[in-house]
Amino acid sequence: MRCRHALFAALLPLATPGLAWEFSEEPVCTLSHATAEVAVAVTFDPSIPEYAIALTLAEGVWPEAAVFAIAFDGGWPITIRTDRHEIGDDGRRLTVRDSGFGNVLDGIGKNSRATAMVPGLAVTLPLDGAGGPLAAFRACPAPKLS
Repeated sequence: MRCRHALFAALLPLATPGLAWEFSEEPVCTLSHATAEVAVAVTFDPSIPEYAIALTLAEGVWPEAAVFAIAFDGGWPITIRTDRHEIGDDGRRLTVRDSGFGNVLDGIGKNSRATAMVPGLAVTLPLDGAGGPLAAFRACPAPKLS
């Protein structure tokens, strides 16, 4: 449940398109970006531990689909597919959760754009400027235990 609240909180500041890639470690490690079409938040909650990527459309809804894919284009092209995605927020948000996100993080760091897609809908995200925030995300510390 904490991860869902964290994703919601991470997406709130993304209402304005054109923001640069950003990193935050509160309330969980978050790498985020927004365009006029979509806001993306990649999170890592070390208390679970779980990674998630949430893509929230500015307008419209994600169609129901058996498979979601994200294709990275540039210096290290790769396409990642999964059937473990969820659609929420009245159809506007598509989320994928997993215990490992190495290929997603490498895709963001080594390419110039990503295209998130299901049959009938594709949205493209520029990856320019993600390097510094991605490095901070990868180094995000685990929560301090008392």
